Amino acid sequence: MVSRVLVPMDDSEHAEDALEYAFDNYPDAEITVLHVVGVPSMMMGEATALSLEDNLESAAGERSEPVFERARGIAADRDRDIDTVVGVGHPARNILDRAENYDTIVLGAHGSDWSRVSHRFLVGNIAETVSKRATVPVVLVR
Repeated sequence: MVSRVLVPMDDSEHAEDALEYAFDNYPDAEITVLHVVGVPSMMMGEATALSLEDNLESAAGERSEPVFERARGIAADRDRDIDTVVGVGHPARNILDRAENYDTIVLGAHGSDWSRVSHRFLVGNIAETVSKRATVPVVLVR
């Protein structure tokens, strides 16, 4: 029985689809939404900006809030609650580091649209990395 589900979310529709999938398929499970900030990029913009903040935890929380607001809205539409967790750094590493605390991971599978090409080139395909290395089952939602 699946009682704890981790749903990593970014600002994509695929991530929202993954959260909806988790609610539909694990109606009795506790759902935790993870958002990772400070993601490495070719220009290091977000990571550099975050590192210059006086209070890293507070700044990371502020940057996560728009994603969490959307997640809470989806949860409210389904009369469900969620827990939220902020990660800092590489998304796949953050997900994998938390995996053992959950029964499954539900993750949006991103397409190869042009807006993600440079991100994929630098940090690799997060869904692919997590599905290959996770110690718990991973559900990829398209």
